[in-house]
Order: sequence, then structure tokens, then C-alpha cells
Amino acid sequence: QVQFVESGGGLVQPGGSLRLSCAASGFTLDRYAIGWFRQAPGKEREGVSCISSSDGDTYYADSVKGRFTISRDNAKNTVYLQMNSLNPEDTAVYYCAKAPGSGWYPSSLCTYRYLEVWGQGTLVTVSS
Repeated sequence: QVQFVESGGGLVQPGGSLRLSCAASGFTLDRYAIGWFRQAPGKEREGVSCISSSDGDTYYADSVKGRFTISRDNAKNTVYLQMNSLNPEDTAVYYCAKAPGSGWYPSSLCTYRYLEVWGQGTLVTVSS
């Protein structure tokens, strides 16, 4: 059974940093692209950053380019999202999810609207 457990969220002041972690289980992480998504109150869930299964190719939404960095540790079945220079618009519940199959490009995963398996998410609140 595919499962994701996200952690690392919290309350942070504008300009601050957080590092999110996603522990994945139930599948072999290095076979799939995986990414971070977020849903702000009253908005649709959106892809934030995704990473390929093996060659390190990455995708970032325009709103987070230069501020967020995605990484993965396949040995630990864990994906990370380092978030710097946070602003109130980054406030959201952050989720991770994997591609439905192997061979997906990160950009395709981050823009795909029909992912079905999600963790409980971790709340990030950016406020002074």
C-alpha cells in the first residue's frame, strides 16, 4: 500500500526557512518521479516542485523558483523540500505524491491533476 507521511511544517515569519520531509512507503522510490504539491485555503492544489526518478531532473513552479529546492534520498525512501525566503503566499498544506507510473517527467507530474494517493499533508503558515 502506497503511503506518504509529510512532516516539517510549522509557523515561520516572512523571510524564514523550513525543510519539509516526505517518508514514502509501499513502493520503490527510485522507480518513480515524485513531487511536492500544496493547497492554500480556497484554492486548488498545485504542483510546487517535482523530481525525476533517477537523473535529478527537476521542475519548479514559477512562484517558488530560486527559493525552494527539492531533493531525494532513495536509500531512505524520503523526499525533501527546502524552502527559503518564505512569504505569506506560501501558506498552505503541503503534500507529496508520486507519478502513477515510471518514466514520468517532473513537469508532467507537477501539472497532472488526477493523482489519487496523498498523505495527510503538513501545514506551513508564513506570518508575522
